[in-house]
Amino acid sequence: MRRPNPNNVKRVTCVGTGTIGGGFVAQFLASGYNVTAYNPRKNARDCLERLLDQAWPLLEQIGLRPGASRGRLRFTQDLEEAVSGAEFVQESVPEDLELKVQTYKQLDELLPNDIVIGSSTAGFPMTDIQKRCRFPERTVVTHPVNPPYLIPLVEVVGGEKTDLAVLDWTAAFFQAAGKRVLRMEKEVFGFVINRLQSALFREALHMIAADQATVTQIDECITHALGLRWACMGPFATFHLGGGDGGLGAFMDMVGKVEWRAPYVTEGPLPDWTPALRERILQQAQEVIDGRTIPQMIEERNHTILGLLKLREESRIKASKQS
Repeated sequence: MRRPNPNNVKRVTCVGTGTIGGGFVAQFLASGYNVTAYNPRKNARDCLERLLDQAWPLLEQIGLRPGASRGRLRFTQDLEEAVSGAEFVQESVPEDLELKVQTYKQLDELLPNDIVIGSSTAGFPMTDIQKRCRFPERTVVTHPVNPPYLIPLVEVVGGEKTDLAVLDWTAAFFQAAGKRVLRMEKEVFGFVINRLQSALFREALHMIAADQATVTQIDECITHALGLRWACMGPFATFHLGGGDGGLGAFMDMVGKVEWRAPYVTEGPLPDWTPALRERILQQAQEVIDGRTIPQMIEERNHTILGLLKLREESRIKASKQS
């Protein structure tokens, strides 16, 4: 069997149907695929249906793809039956390395060697997961953000034995499925999303342990400050606006002269602040800035934050009426 065209995949198998795996089931169904779901646990089918009951109205609001239907779902507790005819397999079993290694070994034996197997692992490198596969070149990490049916981004990264063509295929497949793909060139433990999330969480734990802040104070810093900005632009675009007319370059020059940089990082110093690092950041930031002027970016940020504040207030009022 030859690997199918990523834009023409019809049948997807989801191995594991918990919070993440079930979220992928919802995403794929809403994108018009035929989906076979596998989970050997008792009551797994009922749990999946409850998840779909929650997700489907939201997906309808977003907009279902042509042919999207919950009727395209088939559930089984037989793994061989589950992968029969699959054109892509999404693995989302619990986050246990030995379980994932064993699952991949089984899938590798059951599937034609051209069928790509993606893992939603939150941190294990694909190099470790693929180690017992006869065909490790078709294995790849496909790490989403919970809930997968609402948050568009998925990280795609291979292991030491993953074929680069498989990364290209997987990126194209998820783009066709309606996701925004972050295709990574290097394998790092935790990937990008969890590396960033863990750094923030680590700092929060240190502040709580030192009685410098409470859980409520830290959460409010995100929900009423940083999170509002991050919903429309990331840290580098934000710092670009923080540099005044000089933009990101001026901001970095200012930060580079201040000695409080290192104490902000609880574990280890920051990288050396070299001219080469500064230049690399400025060059890469042009892709984010995308030709927009600072006034244009400020206007976009302000309108987005205003919309989020209004939406949050509407949600608060609706929830209070229902309680």
